[in-house]
Amino acid sequence: MAKNKTVFVCNECGYESTKWLGKCPACNSWNTFFEQKIIESKNSSLKADNKKENKPQKLDSYEAKETIRTSTGFEELDRVLGGGLVKGSLILLGGEPGIGKSTLILQLCNTVEGEGAVLYVSGEESAEQIKLRADRLRNTE
Repeated sequence: MAKNKTVFVCNECGYESTKWLGKCPACNSWNTFFEQKIIESKNSSLKADNKKENKPQKLDSYEAKETIRTSTGFEELDRVLGGGLVKGSLILLGGEPGIGKSTLILQLCNTVEGEGAVLYVSGEESAEQIKLRADRLRNTE
């Protein structure tokens, strides 16, 4: 049976408390606590025993394998990505407002659409803005 537990965590330093505090005793920041729910299960101690222990290893102990890459259709972007997109990878694209990040990503999505599922995540634009830009791009191609 799972048991729910609530802790309050300081957004600045990560200090945890069982109750909400106005001022963090660790870093003295004000109003930085947020509520976090933790679900504990009876079998959690058993599951912890079954996990493999991860130990730090030297980078030289790993064998680098050649990965299959998908071309983005943009020569310079492929060069920056080391030869194209790697399946299952995540790419974070940043830059000044208005330089064409969203347009580039939508063009990229259209290019690799047949290679598998594409997920477009935006932290700034609404779904409506993205849809309007995608429609404009489809009409100009």
